[in-house]
Amino acid sequence: MRKKLMIIVSSVAVAGALMLAVPAVLSQTTVPPVPAPHSEHHPAIRRAILALNAAKFDMEHANHDFGGHRVAALAACDAAIAQLQQALQYDQQ
Repeated sequence: MRKKLMIIVSSVAVAGALMLAVPAVLSQTTVPPVPAPHSEHHPAIRRAILALNAAKFDMEHANHDFGGHRVAALAACDAAIAQLQQALQYDQQ
């Protein structure tokens, strides 16, 4: 009887955890990768810029400010995007 009760309690706990986790995973917005032109010299840098913009979007729409760390992370994303864009510009010179 005790073993049966433990199985039921465990099953309910797992089901509850899934009920909380699944909607959160399904609600996440993802940005599909943009195909780079065939002559692209630095596709990884362009993908990094896209990933940083996606992360920035997610942080801007977060429900919590994380003690000011979100603001710092947004500023760091902006700085990283600017550096990567400058790197692409430098390569074109």
